[in-house]
This record gives sequence, structure tokens and C-alpha cells, in this order.
Amino acid sequence: MARLKAFDEERAIDRAVDCFWSRGYEATSVRDLGEAMGIGGASLYNAFGDKRTLFVKCLERYANRSSRERMARIEVKHAPKDAIRTFLAEIIERSLKDPDCKGCLLVNSALDVAPHDAAIGEAVAGYLDEIRDFFRRNIDAARRAGTVPKAIDTETVSGHLLGVLMGIRALTRVKPDRKLLESVARPALALLDLPKSKLH
Repeated sequence: MARLKAFDEERAIDRAVDCFWSRGYEATSVRDLGEAMGIGGASLYNAFGDKRTLFVKCLERYANRSSRERMARIEVKHAPKDAIRTFLAEIIERSLKDPDCKGCLLVNSALDVAPHDAAIGEAVAGYLDEIRDFFRRNIDAARRAGTVPKAIDTETVSGHLLGVLMGIRALTRVKPDRKLLESVARPALALLDLPKSKLH
């Protein structure tokens, strides 16, 4: 069968992303994917390869339309310190507005798939590193601008913020409560305001 047109492929991959995201990798069958994408099993294999290959493509698609889009948009509109706050605030809002409590496909994959597939684990780690890099470069930029303490440890705080983000996304799946999620983020964001004497 002829390969799907590029436009149809993008739409089909978006549908596959949503299928993996809602069901999880292991619980998603090729039949589930075919039904969600609107194509038969043979067409799916011809166009996208096997389930694992499609999942890797879906992770890339998800990163592009989710974390990468958000980071690029926020960095254009906000000063560095505000960019970090806005990023976490948007994550909380997005989490609370998801009626299915799906969490984050990257975080879900880090917990459910990565332990059993080293290559996928490495790919997921790379996407999460991009988020940590976002925190890192904005902390450094805020230091240069004098809006966060000069003595702040960029590596430690950027890693902490990534951990907070993952915790928020994981908690969303079982207890999507605004007060809880904001209470998780608040102490991490407070690190950006601590006086120099408190950072040692």
C-alpha cells in the first residue's frame, strides 16, 4: 500500500500520541493504534514501522507540541525568572484541566517504559534534560540580570525544579488538587528569592 501523505501522517501520529498517552505503552495494542489513527494494521506497519518505532516517533511529536513549544513561547514573552514561574504555573493549570488525569507522556514513560527499555529511557532522559536546560539557562540569565541571588547553585536548583515538575505531573494522575500541586511548587520557586545568607 502507498505510504500515507505527509499531512495525514502528522495527523495520524497526533492520534497515536493521544492513544499512548491515555492508555500507556504496554496497554496499547496495534489494533488500538490503528483504530485511533484511522488506518489498518498493515498500513500502520508500512507507514510507521512497529509499535515501538511508532512510540519513539510519538515521544518526539509530544515533546515538540508540548514542552518545546511551551519553553520557546514562554522565553520569548517573559523575563528569565518569570519564565520559570510561568512554566510551572502553566503545567499546574494544564494538569488541573485534564479530565482524564493523564499526566505527562514523558514522565509517564520515564516511570513505566524506561526501566524496561534502555534506548527509550535514554530518549526520555534527553527530553527531560531539555526541560532542565530551560531551568538552567533561565536561572543563569536571572543571575546576570540580578533578579535571583548571585550565590544560587544553578545545577542544584535546575535539577530540583525538574524533580518538582515530575512530581507535579505524577501527583496529577492520582490527586489533581490545586492546593497540593501549588504547595509542591512553592518551596522550589522560593529558592529563587532566598537571600545570599540562606543559600550556604
